[in-house]
Amino acid sequence: MKKDRLLAKWLNDDLSPDELAEFEASPDFEKYQKIKKYTAHLETDDFDENAMLSNILSQKKPAPKVVPLYRKWMFRAAAIFVLALGVTFAMKVFMSETETADFGKKTTFSLPDNSEVVLNSGSEINYKKWNWDNNRHLELKGEAYFRVAKGRRFEVQTSLGKVTVLGTQFNVKTRKNRFDVVCYEGRVKVNYASTEILLTHGQSVSFENGKQVKLTVNSSKPEWMNNQICFYQENIQSLLEEVERQYNIKIELNAKDTISLFTGKLPAKDLNTALQIISTTYHLKAKKVSENKIIFDEK
Repeated sequence: MKKDRLLAKWLNDDLSPDELAEFEASPDFEKYQKIKKYTAHLETDDFDENAMLSNILSQKKPAPKVVPLYRKWMFRAAAIFVLALGVTFAMKVFMSETETADFGKKTTFSLPDNSEVVLNSGSEINYKKWNWDNNRHLELKGEAYFRVAKGRRFEVQTSLGKVTVLGTQFNVKTRKNRFDVVCYEGRVKVNYASTEILLTHGQSVSFENGKQVKLTVNSSKPEWMNNQICFYQENIQSLLEEVERQYNIKIELNAKDTISLFTGKLPAKDLNTALQIISTTYHLKAKKVSENKIIFDEK
């Protein structure tokens, strides 16, 4: 501490003669003297606060960046456009696809896995394309023939029951309380209420009001695809409703006998012949009152 105090007083030329003699006798005096010699010429400018403030205020400030209003609207419009594209893409991916066949027409289309479907008149199918290969599921209203590509489980859901396959050809029909399934190739599992049935090639099953009928078929595809309407033990009301679908007409029945069941075929492209077969079978008289309306009266 004494050494530092003497150094400070020496630099300020404030040592007494005795202190100066003591300091000059110290071993570091020569070093201190060289430092003082080389720094003696250095000077520090006086600090001018006013000048510094004036210099700062005189500097040019950058102008604030202004975005024109039309650019803001452009950015906003672009954001809305991108959002709309996203919503449209999501709707296309996740929303259900619908295929229909109007009365008097048939519709043929392919599913995402190239499975082929033929819709009979007055029928509708709903399904989703998204993740189809892992979830091959569709909903059917009416009648359709399926030629299913091999892959994961394929399900057809109806209001009356469900049909499950892997890769095969089959026909499904739902009309009111009647549920028909025919297997033309491979195997088909049918679920109706609490009943489960396995059909193989050439087998069919029908359910109506809880009653089950199992049959053998000899055809390689549904008769309606060859323009024939096939019936098995169906009442006249169901028969006439199917004729209405195939020919896109309206039929009025004025008869008491609506209980007798019909088994057979009707042409789907020859209305006069179809009306003649119905008239003969049920002892009726067909009268065409307009282009699209037929009335059946008792003879």
